[in-house]
Amino acid sequence: MELNKYIDHTNLKATATMKDIEKLCNEAIEYGFASVCVNPYYVSLASELLKNSNVGVCTVVGFPLGMNTISVKEYEAIDSINNGATEIDMVINLGALKDKDYDYIKKEIETIRDSIGGKTLKV
Repeated sequence: MELNKYIDHTNLKATATMKDIEKLCNEAIEYGFASVCVNPYYVSLASELLKNSNVGVCTVVGFPLGMNTISVKEYEAIDSINNGATEIDMVINLGALKDKDYDYIKKEIETIRDSIGGKTLKV
């Protein structure tokens, strides 16, 4: 089994620079990782750097706390897909989870899923 095909090579540091993302993408190509996971700001850059490879571009929605509203997460997800993301990694609303508001969590996940046009959603 080739484990590299299941790895999301990730840099979600608040201090990440373009040079850091270029390095991340080059390593992902070199090692044949499934994707890179970057903050939404870097989705366009990663998408451009990886356009002739088999490496996908993942980004985060509602990261790191999950406390954004559903509509904010939906906009963030759509914007990321429009900028070249192939996957969305969403943080659910942790407050709603602690409150056992499972209907809200379900609605949140379904809304994001339905807004990204069949792209991969990880929760």
